Amino acid sequence: MTKKQKQLKVTLVKSKYGRVKGHLDCVRGLGLRRIRHSVVLEDTSSIRGMINKISYLLKVEEA
Repeated sequence: MTKKQKQLKVTLVKSKYGRVKGHLDCVRGLGLRRIRHSVVLEDTSSIRGMINKISYLLKVEEA
């Protein structure tokens, strides 16, 4: 039996323009393209790290 991985729905709610290069890399790494664009991602430690770094730009929900 496989254990189902938790999923997170991440939505970009603030503009990515004018941000630090490292923060832009995190936005790109999460697969977000524009404001109100949402992606569903697995809940891993690397994803959580990127979310924590740019939490002021995002809305995160459990999917």
